Amino acid sequence: MSFLDPTHNQAPRGLRKIFYVNWPLVILVSAVACFGFLMLYSVAGGELNRWARPQMIRFVVGMIIMFIIAFTPLSFWRHVSLMAYIFGLLLLLYVLFFGSVGMGAQRWIDLKFIQLQPSELMKIALVMALALYYDWLPPEKVSHFGYVLIPLAMIGLPAMMVVVQPDLGTAILLVASGGVVMFLAGVSYWYFIAAISAGVGVVSAVFMSRGTSWQMLNGYQYKRIDTFLDPSLDPLGAGYHITQSKIALGSGGLSGRGFMQGPQSQLNFLPEKQTDFIFTTLAEEFGYIGSTFLLILYSLIMIFAISAAMKNKNRFGALLIGGVAATFFFYFALNMAMVMGLAPVVGVPLPLVSYGGSAMLVLLAGFGLIQSAHIHRPK
Repeated sequence: MSFLDPTHNQAPRGLRKIFYVNWPLVILVSAVACFGFLMLYSVAGGELNRWARPQMIRFVVGMIIMFIIAFTPLSFWRHVSLMAYIFGLLLLLYVLFFGSVGMGAQRWIDLKFIQLQPSELMKIALVMALALYYDWLPPEKVSHFGYVLIPLAMIGLPAMMVVVQPDLGTAILLVASGGVVMFLAGVSYWYFIAAISAGVGVVSAVFMSRGTSWQMLNGYQYKRIDTFLDPSLDPLGAGYHITQSKIALGSGGLSGRGFMQGPQSQLNFLPEKQTDFIFTTLAEEFGYIGSTFLLILYSLIMIFAISAAMKNKNRFGALLIGGVAATFFFYFALNMAMVMGLAPVVGVPLPLVSYGGSAMLVLLAGFGLIQSAHIHRPK
């Protein structure tokens, strides 16, 4: 969708790009971010400077980055895709040896002004590299076994490096987003059936390895699985998070308790209420209606992104849009499922709403790539 102005063809070439921006997508992204500012103000007890103001500053910086990326020709991003992927791998390697440790995980690089999380960058870099690969690969070779192994290695390498940190949630997002790009590129569905079967085998092996010398997950991750299956096993320990989350979700009812009136969040019963569990605060204060409204905004973003991908005749651009959109979808779908007890708690933030610098900036950079593919698509 473009901004309709009968005089825009007479505008200078650089200025003309403004009229080709997918403005509904910009408005929707901004609306979701404003929802986030409101919730961060609430969970801070009405204090603006604690979480809301820093998030607003990051959003402004992220929007500037988004428009810079959007107005940069798509051919440039195609040329740097492989370098972005390699740079992301190097950052992940650096984190393994020299990264900052927090909450029992080694995931960050301390840049003083921001805690950079390289795994967030890798989510977009991986999509760019896979889109480049399938843009280069002739369509008739997409499902050849040898050519399928290459993208599998491209996905598996960063995913394994992220699991070691440990960050199971981000590893799942990398695998899922990479799989979507492969699917959109036309890889035979038989490979996906085989992958699902292998996944079932891996899950079985994870459970079988518990308590052995070759245990595949950390102890706290097994606790999260136990809690997911039965939170009542340890309601004051490992099950505390999900138990309090469900209480907050249920107490919101249809219309909620009111802004800044949620007892679970305001009395600090909710853990990580500004990051992983911010959706439960929203549900408690605005109820089913508020939660549905946010979900509608997310769905509209997906609809506009998918529409842009379907209309794009540039293969790299279409796959890039589809991959970034899939990453965004898995972000909010996994977070919502996690806080509702439909998925294990794996530490995935709610996109554009949860407090955090790396996730916010990387997501807006991803939307910048979507805009670049849309603006510079074959007319």
